[in-house]
Amino acid sequence: MNIIFFAIVFIAFLFAGWHQITGVPFGDSSPMAQLSTAMVESASGAVELAIGLIGVMTLFLGLMKIAEEGGLLKILSRLIRPLMVRLFPDVPADHPAMGAMILNLSANLMGLGNAATPFGIRAMQELDKLNSEKGTATNAMALFLAINTSSVTLLPTGVIALRAAAGSADPAGILPTTLFATIGSTLIAVIAAKLYQRFAGPNPAMTERISGSDPGDPGNDQDLSAGVAYPLWVSTLAIILLMGMVPLTIIHGAAIAPWIIPGLMIAFLIFGLSRKVRIYEVFVEGAKEGFQVAIRIIPFLVAILVAVGMFRASGALESMVGFLGPWTGLIGLPAEALPMALLRPLSGSGAYGIMASIINDPAIGPDSYTGYLVSTLQGSTETTFYVLAVYFGAVQVRRVRHTMAAALTADVAGILFAVLACALFLN
Repeated sequence: MNIIFFAIVFIAFLFAGWHQITGVPFGDSSPMAQLSTAMVESASGAVELAIGLIGVMTLFLGLMKIAEEGGLLKILSRLIRPLMVRLFPDVPADHPAMGAMILNLSANLMGLGNAATPFGIRAMQELDKLNSEKGTATNAMALFLAINTSSVTLLPTGVIALRAAAGSADPAGILPTTLFATIGSTLIAVIAAKLYQRFAGPNPAMTERISGSDPGDPGNDQDLSAGVAYPLWVSTLAIILLMGMVPLTIIHGAAIAPWIIPGLMIAFLIFGLSRKVRIYEVFVEGAKEGFQVAIRIIPFLVAILVAVGMFRASGALESMVGFLGPWTGLIGLPAEALPMALLRPLSGSGAYGIMASIINDPAIGPDSYTGYLVSTLQGSTETTFYVLAVYFGAVQVRRVRHTMAAALTADVAGILFAVLACALFLN
């Protein structure tokens, strides 16, 4: 991100400086004066954006906290366990690694990235206990991380919140496009990981089955080592219903969209009450986390929005759009969205800032095709290099085998499915 941040600012400075020196006409004021104005306005706009985001973020994280306290994670884990034991035949069904992976993916399904990361790290640690060749990724590790980088998400709460703060008339309108894109990218991630492992050399041998975690481990959690799954037919029915939501939301999206946010709120509250959760106190606790998250992202927003503002004010963005637009437009990817697509695997905060810049641009807005596309990209793709660095770093894996190839394949698939989803949903 250091290099990307510097490159954007440096290119903007060179463009503005060249226009200043050569005397190229550049609006009402000089290019460097416009660059200075853009820097100040972008910094102020970033803070205003974060402040506007606080209310919506606290609302959604408060609701998600109710769902989490009510045990929705465990319900989801019981639903996907039958699928997981078939995807990961090398991992014993009752091993702590299986439980941690299930909880990680369940948290991702709910859009709880902060909860998913600890489970993901724990899963890698448990998978490493089954690894006979320390420092080398196993097939199970590669597949697990490929699925993580495909960002299997049902409820992109953060993106919805940002769209609402940007004045979208339909903040939750990205749910069908995100669902379509994330299902597609996840399927491609699984297929790619299974295919590439055939050419990645021998899989490190699995050690003897371990029945549980080290009891001396302070992070030990009995919920990771065991768990009762729903019958296979229940899980299959749930997946079919999930897949069926895609054409339903595409066909009847306009009628369904106004019900989504109020429906989610009442559904989570009813779920919490049915599980005897003290919904008011738990909501407030989760809302506090939302406030802290909105405040924490201010420095990231300032950095990237100032850089993007400079890039636009210097004329560099206009030149890039003019050059790449005819080519990327052929596949439904506007040049304005191209920086977002390229940056998303590299930096989550950087991509978030670019998305915020795009949907807050009066010339584009959150409800345009480009606004929907970048919102879908943010909600249905993941920061690949960050995930690989954190998860492999937790177990000191240096030889990643086919993991990177599978993850990048999932990224490309996520972009293509997002384009296809927006084309279907908006037409």
